[in-house]
Amino acid sequence: MLVLVTYDVNTEDASGKTRLRKVAKQCVNYGQRVQNSVFECILDPAQCKMLKAILLEIIDQKKDSLRFYYLGNHYESKIEHYGVKDSFEQEGVLIL
Repeated sequence: MLVLVTYDVNTEDASGKTRLRKVAKQCVNYGQRVQNSVFECILDPAQCKMLKAILLEIIDQKKDSLRFYYLGNHYESKIEHYGVKDSFEQEGVLIL
């Protein structure tokens, strides 16, 4: 299923900047960045649960925000994109 992960980490202090880097690093491990704090992740239920647990361990819920949008398996018709930064088809063939 496609899960859109968004976050806003308070970076007013050094610990916030560390949290921001950790959150971004974990999201990169699970999906593709489509905007600065927005990732599209193709996940099965176990991966989704794991990512959520990891991110909840990192963020400070009193200072930061984390959102998960569950777009499901038939997400292609639910996304419209305009402008720069084309994305690749995550479930397609990747040729390097």
